[in-house]
Amino acid sequence: MIHRPSRAGAALAVSVALSASGLAAASSHREAPAIARDPAADNTDLHAWVEGGNLVILASYIPHEEPAGGPNFHGFSDDVLYEVHIARGPSSLEDALTYQFRFSTTAYRASDPAGLPAPPSGGDELFSQLAGAEQTYTITKLEGGARTVILADAPVAPPNIGRRTNQLVYGISGGGYPAFATSSKFLKQMAGGEGRAWVGPRDDGFYADVGHGFDLAGMCPLLAAPSPSCTPRDSLAGHNVHTLALEIPLAKVNGGAAPTPGPSDQQTLGIWASASRRKVRILRANGQEDGLGPWVQVSRVGLPLINTWIIGLQDKDKYNRAHPRDDLANFGAYFLNPILVRDAEFAGLYRAGQPLAAFDPGALKENRTDLIDTFSLKPASLGGHDLETFGDVLRIDLGMPSAFPNGRALVPGADHEQTDITDALLTLLLTGATGATAGDGVAANDALFLPTFPYLATAWEGASQGHFTP
Repeated sequence: MIHRPSRAGAALAVSVALSASGLAAASSHREAPAIARDPAADNTDLHAWVEGGNLVILASYIPHEEPAGGPNFHGFSDDVLYEVHIARGPSSLEDALTYQFRFSTTAYRASDPAGLPAPPSGGDELFSQLAGAEQTYTITKLEGGARTVILADAPVAPPNIGRRTNQLVYGISGGGYPAFATSSKFLKQMAGGEGRAWVGPRDDGFYADVGHGFDLAGMCPLLAAPSPSCTPRDSLAGHNVHTLALEIPLAKVNGGAAPTPGPSDQQTLGIWASASRRKVRILRANGQEDGLGPWVQVSRVGLPLINTWIIGLQDKDKYNRAHPRDDLANFGAYFLNPILVRDAEFAGLYRAGQPLAAFDPGALKENRTDLIDTFSLKPASLGGHDLETFGDVLRIDLGMPSAFPNGRALVPGADHEQTDITDALLTLLLTGATGATAGDGVAANDALFLPTFPYLATAWEGASQGHFTP
């Protein structure tokens, strides 16, 4: 059992800072060298919160999707195993439940271009949306050693290409893609009362000034005298991601019983998402690629920004391959001695006259047990949990309001709050959350989230929208 001393004053300040009003998002965009070369398998965000009688989980992939990225638009890979993992209780991070997503894309229908048929003839057009290929997915639930298919051959919502495609290919009158994409054609009930699922492209709900942030942490609010050109901007504005959305009855994730109100280690979950590829990949002479052997994990995400801001560059690929149960043993030093503080010190952010001058980097870059306590929901303000395991999982006590770090809600509600994750974690890491605020100057997403499932905003349209739109 892991017992870490708490910093009572800091813990209270942490809970206040992390409950500040805002919108919730996490980022794991291109955070490691290897996965940056494999965007279809790259986890970006993970949200999970209690909404009424359900647990909502949104696992997103494929960072920096340009909406106009045709003619071969972004999509899930048929060669990747996408998984949502749920551990239960205080003593284990092994999966109590696993939801596996596999994709299948039909081939373009072949035809003879010399015959000059009228489109859509299937295969000889220049436009992929006319060529007949469709992608479907199957969800398999793993629980107690049993494998159960709970949704088979469900259609993936298509890309938001433009009004002409909406009308002539999708058959949408008036170009109404938003309602079409979340209609019953794509919003599916899972078998056995397992809840609902939705899969497809959405607006990237992460918002932050990534550009200035990775210029040696030169975010405008952290500079005493920023240059005139240092204007905070949402670097992900106008980009899409691909999302796996689940809405699961609470009893299904709580071992068969509805959760009871109030803090409880036993009804606390640990949620994370991953992507895996086959160990052996063979490129055939005809261009076909085959995967052989066991699955090997290549990406994961749990808590926000862990592999981005806490794990050192030399271990980021290793972190993506590791299981959360081994995080304290393998990467505990990174949590206790955050590199971001050292980098900020090198960049001069703690020097006299700078906004962080009041803080002692020497105290902030060593023995940060407050980070482990906070992510483990140990402070009294977070329920006073005594969890025996620590790893990169998003903890959520089903009997408590879903306010980060106890889950992360994307939209406001009566029993959950929103949090500007970027500001909250910068504040926690760089100041110890002692009442100050360290942020990036970006306070909201570029699109309004939906009030209903699947909650993320509609995917941006390639023909008339995107990150270049004023």
